[in-house]
Amino acid sequence: MNQENPDSSSTQRFKRNAVSIFVGLAAIALLICAVTYLPKIASVSTSVGGRELPIYCVDTDKPQISISFDAAWGNEDTQTILDILAKHNVKATFFMTGGWVESYPEDVKKIYEAGHDLGNHSENHKHMSELSTEEQTQELLKVHDKVKELTGVDMILFRPPYGDYNDSVIKTAAANHYYPIQWSVDSLDWKDYGADSIIQTICENKSLENGSVILCHNGAKYTKDALETVITTLQGKGYEFVPISQLIYKDNYHMDRAGKQISDT
Repeated sequence: MNQENPDSSSTQRFKRNAVSIFVGLAAIALLICAVTYLPKIASVSTSVGGRELPIYCVDTDKPQISISFDAAWGNEDTQTILDILAKHNVKATFFMTGGWVESYPEDVKKIYEAGHDLGNHSENHKHMSELSTEEQTQELLKVHDKVKELTGVDMILFRPPYGDYNDSVIKTAAANHYYPIQWSVDSLDWKDYGADSIIQTICENKSLENGSVILCHNGAKYTKDALETVITTLQGKGYEFVPISQLIYKDNYHMDRAGKQISDT
């Protein structure tokens, strides 16, 4: 009768244990690698004190600001504005209503071809906070589809008409892949006080700083007359104009109580 060799049995047990240890170490190594190289999950918080906020301005060390134009009526000055922006190599952001897009499709294409941001200003320029969630969604999507058909662009920036919003408006915008945008510097150009008033209101504004968003209107009476001086004055102060899509953080951010967007990285 064959008798098992004790040395052979010990060797087999050693080999089995060694294999188990190797497999275990390999699994641990793979887990460490997975954790190390796993993409970070984007963190976005727009709620402050239980209230949802849009982006008014951006916290940044870079001397960058954005100038924006709400386009809801008229196009008489649009080409002049585009010419001035091009002359000074400034890229801006245009927030357009559905009615404006329908009335001036060629201007929409010109704005896009000039390299400016295309922004959503709702379909009918209504007070968004007074609408149901479904109505808010339709106000966003109708103009979105019109602009995409004209330019192929999926807009990501939304400015509520009249700056009117509530929690529902902000959440609806986010649900439709939009960053809600307000402003920190109001030109008050819509009051028609004249070009000098616009220049002073913007360039001497106490809220003007790195990350500011300036509000203008392409259809206001004196905006085109003030624009060049506004640009050269602010460039002279060391500011660089960038479109809002380049100014804001796309993820990993939170808001402070003033609506300033702050990076978490």
